Amino acid sequence: MGKEELYKILTSKREEALLGGGKEAIDKQHKEGKMTARERIEYLLDPGSFTEIDMFVTHRATGFGMEKKYGLGDGVVTGFGRIGGRPVFIAAQDFTFMGGSLGEKQAEKIVKTMKTALSVGAPMIFLNDSGGARIQEGVDSLKGYGDIFYMNVMSSGVIPQIAAIMGPTAGGAVYSPALMDFIVMTQKTSYMFITGPRVVKAALGEEVDEQTLGGAEVHATKSGIASLVGKDDRDTLDLIKKLLSYIPSNNTEEPPFMKTDDPIDRADPELDSLLPDDPDKPYDVKEVIERVVDKGSFFEIFPHWAQSAVIGFARLGGRAVGIVANQPNYMAGSLDIDSSDKIARFVRFLDSFNIPIITFVDVPGFMPGTTQEHGGIIRHGAKILFAYSEATVPKLTVIMRKAYGGAYIAMSSRHLGADYVVAWPTAEIAVMGPSGAVEILYRKEIAAIADPEERKKYVEKITQEYKEKLATPYMAAARGYIDDVVLPSETRSKLYRALEVLSTKREVRVRVPPKKHSNMPV
Repeated sequence: MGKEELYKILTSKREEALLGGGKEAIDKQHKEGKMTARERIEYLLDPGSFTEIDMFVTHRATGFGMEKKYGLGDGVVTGFGRIGGRPVFIAAQDFTFMGGSLGEKQAEKIVKTMKTALSVGAPMIFLNDSGGARIQEGVDSLKGYGDIFYMNVMSSGVIPQIAAIMGPTAGGAVYSPALMDFIVMTQKTSYMFITGPRVVKAALGEEVDEQTLGGAEVHATKSGIASLVGKDDRDTLDLIKKLLSYIPSNNTEEPPFMKTDDPIDRADPELDSLLPDDPDKPYDVKEVIERVVDKGSFFEIFPHWAQSAVIGFARLGGRAVGIVANQPNYMAGSLDIDSSDKIARFVRFLDSFNIPIITFVDVPGFMPGTTQEHGGIIRHGAKILFAYSEATVPKLTVIMRKAYGGAYIAMSSRHLGADYVVAWPTAEIAVMGPSGAVEILYRKEIAAIADPEERKKYVEKITQEYKEKLATPYMAAARGYIDDVVLPSETRSKLYRALEVLSTKREVRVRVPPKKHSNMPV
């Protein structure tokens, strides 16, 4: 066979591979408002940077109709390319071939890509669009999932792993995204669940559709599975690009630096009057964050779940930082089960990838009540204590207003290893709120005053004394628990100066017996 004939065969094979499950299946994908696997890769990566691997892989399963199904690539497109000039590895399931179902060879392609990403030290991106395990391949399909899960765990904390849910993701397919660092879902066209509507109806008699059971809105607001939600495929892929702009390629690198024209010493006088005079009145902590960090750089993660806490990425003087804050606009900023999980996991991610943590504190305590206690708020709250204590990256803390009880300790206090702690003059640091403390400490004296008006005056007087003597930030400053009391307008410059010095921080640990790892409460 001559050279020209061989070249024709190669060209033909490539054209066949590019069609995936065929033109009809591609047209159907487009009608459903979805891009194909290759279109998604082309949009996500820098133009012309994609190199595909294992284009010609096919399944080897026979029986149950598999001998009639043939497709180059076996339902997944894998390879490497660049985003913003930085190397990334990618696996994009191709729903046009057998619904993107995972079989032995598809899994081998994905695992091979993950191993290479890990050895190179580059982010792994997985675009999920699959009906789940390929039933016709039996245990080989299950083995494939196990191999992927194992690589997810081996890669955790070493390279960033980002999953996009861009179509069905069901059964065992949901656990690889769950083991990754971030999950971005696409509205309307994506869903995730372990058991689908038919199984739910058969087992429980409950009628539910795919979106109600596991759509993007459900996972973004209720389950806490979806970190971010895109309006369509392109928006989902844009969110991945933005996310990567804050994150280093691996755990040995520093986060990306981006030049800014926002002055380091910019003072913001409006911050001095942003907090309400009434300490019980809410305000939006996001406004504080956006005024302190580089303009336009705050990128919130999990914006619609566990909203009493705010987390996200930002930049300060061009340096990427992680932001954790209490949100007084929601449940007064109290820590509950979900917000504890939200904070703890994010802190551990930031620490894994050398991203400094800035914590804005206004917390009245952990959420009380039987629902929280019976749901395990003790166990979940302990995750925050563990995460901050374990973190060795620069930790900077701003106490804005309330910092009461165990929640004060949990929110990156000096006692958990914070490197630089400042308080605003409005800060109240105490075991509990002044009103509650006075009611306990002076309950007999208060009960002894018969006149309601006199009783009110007495309570106000004692409460004010408590604030001035015990809840003031100067008490904590006198003990060395906070480093400075600053005006809100000075916060940006103070944090930047500290961050600049702390950027060369090295891990210093008290000697402990050798151990494999700590046992975090989960």
